[in-house]
Amino acid sequence: MKNLLWVDCIAGLTVGIGVLLLHGWLSQMYNLSSALVLAMGIANLLYGCYSLSLALRSKRPKNLIRGLAIANMAWGVFCVLLVIIFRDTASVFAYAVLLFEAVFVGGLGLLEWRYRKQLWTA
Repeated sequence: MKNLLWVDCIAGLTVGIGVLLLHGWLSQMYNLSSALVLAMGIANLLYGCYSLSLALRSKRPKNLIRGLAIANMAWGVFCVLLVIIFRDTASVFAYAVLLFEAVFVGGLGLLEWRYRKQLWTA
């Protein structure tokens, strides 16, 4: 679990940069507004930067780890809500990506919460 924050930041930064670079194309593939896809890319980039800032620290404040875990779980729920909200308009590709992201990021949040004490002292 000592590399969990690195997994989080690499995933967030990679997805964030990828979505920002390809948001126009992804918007068409998802059948969602470009602004929404762009906002999701920015959110992923911000999550990646935040988890990177924690991964680089030798001592990690408890509240910052808790905040990351809760934010990741909330993002997972948000992705599921997007599937529900856009059920009549989004593409099957968008559903698949959003549900994968919900499981992946929500799962990261659950792991970060479960192992939060090790992450404080890692």
